[in-house]
Amino acid sequence: MWTKIKWGLRIFAVLIIGAFLHYTLPQRDVVHIINTYNKNTPIGANWMFYAIEDTGTGVETTATIRDIRFIDAVYPDGDTVMVYRNEDTGWFWPPYFKWDSSTLQAEAQNLKSDKANPQWVAITHYGWRLPIFSIFPNAVSIARVEGPDVTLIPWVNIIILSFLAFVIFMLRKMWLQFRERMVDPALADVGETFDAAGARVDTVRKEARGVFGRFGAWLNTWKARK
Repeated sequence: MWTKIKWGLRIFAVLIIGAFLHYTLPQRDVVHIINTYNKNTPIGANWMFYAIEDTGTGVETTATIRDIRFIDAVYPDGDTVMVYRNEDTGWFWPPYFKWDSSTLQAEAQNLKSDKANPQWVAITHYGWRLPIFSIFPNAVSIARVEGPDVTLIPWVNIIILSFLAFVIFMLRKMWLQFRERMVDPALADVGETFDAAGARVDTVRKEARGVFGRFGAWLNTWKARK
């Protein structure tokens, strides 16, 4: 039972970490932009998926409706669409240090194209598109590409994930060494202590049985005399 609980907790932790990395790490979509606009967007229970209120404005606000820039795009299949928001991240999480949402919006406006003559671009973004919660991925940068079949190697993700794998490997190695040098000997000492205590208890029991046995034999001798 305890083994199943431990594996369940491990799987849950892996899923949480995987979802966090998938949301935070940069992704690139090859699309062509069909529209750019600003929209008054209500921010409620989904606030954690949007930027801090005053990021990039220099004005502190607690408004629940914000004017947010959006970019509409279409994938190469011609049917799948994506809507990106365009917000500054500033110094906050995730650490993209983005301050140029206005410039990025102008670039997106300049790169708009139609279905007959598409201009393909790679939009770097983070986040998810969940319509039920009004959640949009945040566009970070836009770059022209040669065509819809261009190969984009995610070097940033490779470097970050490799570094994380190295850190996890080193932490595990340090834990195994610590366990071998400190934890296992301590547990062995505790086990030996319990074993010694158990042996002493057994000895006492045997001695007690011997005493009671001799006492019983002595009583039997008195019964025999009677």
